[in-house]
Amino acid sequence: MNEYNTGRTHLILKEYGRNVQKLIDYLSTIEEKEKRSKYAHTLIDLMKQITPSHKDSPESPQKFWDDLYIMSDFKLDIDGPYPPPDKDVLERKPDKVNYQYNRIRYRHYGKNLELLIEKAINMEDPEEQEAAIIYMGKLMKSFYTTWNNDFIEDDVLVKQISDMSQGKLTIDIDKVKEGNLFETLYKEKKRVNKPNPSSNRSNGAKPNRNNQNRRRKV
Repeated sequence: MNEYNTGRTHLILKEYGRNVQKLIDYLSTIEEKEKRSKYAHTLIDLMKQITPSHKDSPESPQKFWDDLYIMSDFKLDIDGPYPPPDKDVLERKPDKVNYQYNRIRYRHYGKNLELLIEKAINMEDPEEQEAAIIYMGKLMKSFYTTWNNDFIEDDVLVKQISDMSQGKLTIDIDKVKEGNLFETLYKEKKRVNKPNPSSNRSNGAKPNRNNQNRRRKV
């Protein structure tokens, strides 16, 4: 006689399949607790083979035993390595994930630039701090040119660095302009057109032949 899905009992945990559910139902009918516990350990090994991906998680050992209790409707009385979970585990809603809202003042520079600014603020050596400011200026100009396809003045970059550091990172704008310290890191490579050998013929030049330079023998 064929067994249709509409006439079958509801599967509590579908990832283990109906055969495991039937084995658990049979396990509950065994009268001897010692025998039930022995078969339960064998059934756990079977559950591990059916779902090998669960082995990698750190909570997998207890998870298999929790699933065993859940699929028995919390009625299984055995001696296992873990106590049965609470019945409200099935109705418990997962914890709400808190979204991280990182307020980036200048989004086209990205979050990593703000991390660099925080690191530069904590530098004690003034020369190292100034070198960090110059590097960030170069980086900011490169980012701005790439994303906006436009030019940005050095004094604007100095002001933005000061704003993002709350006035803790400053540099002399005249020094920046005189030394061109904020020159972009990435420069566009100019394409060099290779000479075409066939172009000499179009200009009327004759190909150089070695045999023309040789003297003819009489």
